[in-house]
Amino acid sequence: MPSETLGQYEIEYSGVLLPDSEHWAAYLTVFAPSPNPMHRNNIFPNQRVSVEHVFATQDEAQQEAHKVGTEMINQCNSSKS
Repeated sequence: MPSETLGQYEIEYSGVLLPDSEHWAAYLTVFAPSPNPMHRNNIFPNQRVSVEHVFATQDEAQQEAHKVGTEMINQCNSSKS
């Protein structure tokens, strides 16, 4: 599962093949900083995002999940300012 660190947050994003389908869904998990380096603080558990869309390829679904995760982190950071 691809992941990326954005500031203090880490996102994991993926494309998941839908059951009985040839289409893909976008899934996202967001982790916040934790004082324990062996533990990640899961603030947005792995779940489907952009539920109104299905994607033709896994890559398209991953790109959408990455976009949603980036937007969530940017909104969080801008509200702290």
